[in-house]
Amino acid sequence: MLRFTLRQLEYFVAVGESGSIALAAAKVNVSSPSISAAINQLEKELGLPLFVRQHAQGLSLTLAGRQLMTQAQRVLSDAEQLVDLAGDIAGSVRGPLALGCLLTFAQVVVPALRASFERLYPDVRIGQTELNQSEIFSKLRRAEIDVALTYDLDLPADLRFQTITSLPPYAIFDAGHPLATRGSVEVADLVPYPMVLLDLPISSDYFLAFFSRAGLKPNIAERTRDFAVMRSLVANGFGYSIANVRPLNDLAPDGKPLRFVPLSGQVRPINVGILTTPDAANANIIRAFIDHCRTAHAAGQIPGLSLKPVGENAP
Repeated sequence: MLRFTLRQLEYFVAVGESGSIALAAAKVNVSSPSISAAINQLEKELGLPLFVRQHAQGLSLTLAGRQLMTQAQRVLSDAEQLVDLAGDIAGSVRGPLALGCLLTFAQVVVPALRASFERLYPDVRIGQTELNQSEIFSKLRRAEIDVALTYDLDLPADLRFQTITSLPPYAIFDAGHPLATRGSVEVADLVPYPMVLLDLPISSDYFLAFFSRAGLKPNIAERTRDFAVMRSLVANGFGYSIANVRPLNDLAPDGKPLRFVPLSGQVRPINVGILTTPDAANANIIRAFIDHCRTAHAAGQIPGLSLKPVGENAP
């Protein structure tokens, strides 16, 4: 007869992953004494020590603890799938949803989209992770995320992409740049000037291909993996950059103005959409999330994915 609970297993795994009762308590949003009591009770029921207590270094798993935690993680995963299956059978939308999002636009897309979805489905709990494209592929395959918002760049055949919208590329300049007042620019116009490259895996290849297809080479002066840092570097005169996502205001994080100028010529737009494993769309919660993304975009409710008129710049 089982004398331990899924809650105790959840607390055990949280402590095992964090190595600290205090960190585990913050992660699962309960008090430290509750965590300690659950671990002590679980050890008593199993008849094994799960942790070595070291006051200066926190808790570390015993050999038995490591073996049992692996199984506990499987049990918790199976329990979540049981809840999901019950929801699918009942036709309800409930349970956890692990959402991945491309680093480039996570900050301007995910919070509002997540909030509106959770208001619509209060029994859903979304956990979000910001990732580059390669990490998204890996985590989907390992079932560490359920669904991802990303671009249609270098997509592997074993994953399924559903387009939400298409975004054209912009050249981004500081307000005093010689090209900042143009109605549009071509790649050849950019070559004489220094570039701040948004240097993320696969995404950077997309930007650099604009130049290579034209037989040109950009003058890369700065590289960054952070969209916000890129905008601040551009606004402070370190060079232009290229991006497809345009924030709602044309200001860098430090408050300096930016100019977004459409990039014309042989440059393809980029599709933004939902990436899943082939069987994931069978789950009610994922179908509901995909439908919500499309509805929210059609209503202009996804910041950063709604296009402004060509040539329009915020004051």
